[in-house]
Amino acid sequence: MLRPYDALVIGAGPAGLATSAALSRERVQHVVLERGEQLGQTWANLYDSLVLHTAKGLSALPGLRFSRATPLFPSREDFLSYLHRYADRFQLPVETRADVASLSRANGTWTARTTAGVLVEARSVVVATGIVSNPYVPEIPGRQLFGGRVLHSVEYRRPDGFTGRRVLVVGAGNSAGEISVELARGGADVTLAVRTGASVIPREIAGIPIQYFAVVLASLPMTVQRTVAAAMAATSAFVRGSAVLPRPPVKSCPNVPLIGFHMADLLRDGTIRLKGGLAEFTAGGVRFTDESEQPFDAVILATGYRAAVGMMRNLIRLDECGFGLRRDKVVSVDRPDLYFVGHNYDIRGGLLNISRDARLAAERITSTLRDRSRTSTEMPRRSNER
Repeated sequence: MLRPYDALVIGAGPAGLATSAALSRERVQHVVLERGEQLGQTWANLYDSLVLHTAKGLSALPGLRFSRATPLFPSREDFLSYLHRYADRFQLPVETRADVASLSRANGTWTARTTAGVLVEARSVVVATGIVSNPYVPEIPGRQLFGGRVLHSVEYRRPDGFTGRRVLVVGAGNSAGEISVELARGGADVTLAVRTGASVIPREIAGIPIQYFAVVLASLPMTVQRTVAAAMAATSAFVRGSAVLPRPPVKSCPNVPLIGFHMADLLRDGTIRLKGGLAEFTAGGVRFTDESEQPFDAVILATGYRAAVGMMRNLIRLDECGFGLRRDKVVSVDRPDLYFVGHNYDIRGGLLNISRDARLAAERITSTLRDRSRTSTEMPRRSNER
């Protein structure tokens, strides 16, 4: 059975829920399709010890604050509970177990087909799938030869089972940092493989979350941002000792810094060992780009994610960072009535950007619907005037 709506939102994470709430406030008839068993499916399955790097005051979605009892930096459980309260508060029309396999557009209408064969029609579509549902696993030669366990960081839950094991964590992002520290403190023998580098900054300065400074910094030109970031790194090195990771290369895509010094401290005291890039797997371990070899029992690929836009196939073009080409933050440049929320990442924090982008998308959809309604009511009158 075909089900028509004014708008379809794909994904019931923070981006999809914030967009749904904004559409509800505008009284736009819509539905939210979530591929998982529950809303916030991604957050329900990330590693247990995850804690937001962004303060709760700048991480709340529009219309609902975190409770006073929530810590300044909410845990994964805190945030997941908050998402459920958010959906309940605004009575959002979320349908779970509805994985969108494909999207198509004809005669001014979008049609989504789920993996179960359900068809949903809508005048507008908001892609709020984020990135975590699409982990990036690089092609590394010899993987089939390796006798140990290989997993992406999205599959990691807790250090149980790794105690006493030789574990290689590949990557220099926040997941790599947090997982390697947790494993080392849990009794694993941890090595970190870093191909390029990372900037390490504190989570807070004098009790003030670093995000508050980042919000101000993000409004400045990129050259100024890099100068300030370099100054912060130099100050950190002066206070805490020389940097243990090489500086990251300058690139156009967002380069999120490593927040907090726990990993840097363990690298400095030798609890975690540092190696360069991974060249290939061997039967018992890996060979690094410096030609050295080491045995490992497990390899965790904390190699990041890519935008989850697979259902779009060839409908859109991607920018150099892998996101759909957009204008005005959220509007597709390739297809009419197509929007992206949760696909903007910078130093201010993804959740803060989601709050802004959800409102922008809802405003654009509402304005378009009003224009269409006005046009349809004016056409007969104009015809009679002739």
